[in-house]
Amino acid sequence: MNTSLIVSNILNPPVLFFFLGMIAVFVKSDLEIPAPFPKLLSLYLLFSIGFKGGVELIKSGVTQEVVVTLLAAILMACAVPIYTFFILKLKLDTYNAAAIAATYGSISAVTFITAGAFLSELKIDYDGYMVAALALMESPAIIVGLILVNVFTADQEDRAFSWSEVLQEAFLNSSVFLLVGSLVIGVLTGEHGWQVLEPFTQGMFYGILTFFLLDMGLVAASRIKELQKTGVFLIGFAIMIPIVNAGIGILIAKFIGMSQGNALLFAVLCASASYIAVPAAMRITVPEANPSLYVSTALAVTFPFNIIVGIPLYLYGINMFWG
Repeated sequence: MNTSLIVSNILNPPVLFFFLGMIAVFVKSDLEIPAPFPKLLSLYLLFSIGFKGGVELIKSGVTQEVVVTLLAAILMACAVPIYTFFILKLKLDTYNAAAIAATYGSISAVTFITAGAFLSELKIDYDGYMVAALALMESPAIIVGLILVNVFTADQEDRAFSWSEVLQEAFLNSSVFLLVGSLVIGVLTGEHGWQVLEPFTQGMFYGILTFFLLDMGLVAASRIKELQKTGVFLIGFAIMIPIVNAGIGILIAKFIGMSQGNALLFAVLCASASYIAVPAAMRITVPEANPSLYVSTALAVTFPFNIIVGIPLYLYGINMFWG
């Protein structure tokens, strides 16, 4: 593999600030981001990427390429939690296997945004409608995870949860709602809306992404101690499954004719794991699962792996395959 891709990714300011956050925890610095601000930064990033995606979507129109890409995204969002569940069942009970499978079937918006920044740094074009794929892949894994719990547990009659609450958490949680809402507003306002909001949505974007990844470095490093509870199997799973999922995503992207930039974003969506939306839903609907397992693997292993090594690794594979 060409190490220049990894070096180029690591030397991006947002990624370097992620390292800075991790180092701050390791050297026991008192650096911290006050509690309300990370949530605000997260909402800003979702708003910006959603709005820009909506503007780009209205530019490109709903073509056959767009529809096929979105169908492929939904397919992967449903398929990943199913086959990962059976892998996890080799070592874990049904509840933990389903919760972790749902986590890996969903996506990390910040990993997607970091991959977009990486492509921009390399001047590789990608289409804004990939944000619609991001929005569609957030929720299905929650539903699939709960179906797996119901099918593979003998005591489902004793488990009381409301499907209306499940669906509300899956489709109306703050991340999904803001992302989809911003996408729709971008479609409705188009180029005029973009010109009005560009100083806010574009000019501040990389600075806020950098600050957010600083906080993510702090959080990821603080979760590393919890990896002792996961064991070697789950740590290996959290590294290998993203590579497998990205590989499948790359094959699908090649088959349906995606550009290299779109293929990377699709591969990253397939490879990433949710550490916000799905864990929140699993805590409500599958309380039998251990949150330290599905949160620490997604946040302390898969997220750093993807933004440091995974993104350039997947692009290298795409360049080889497309070349």
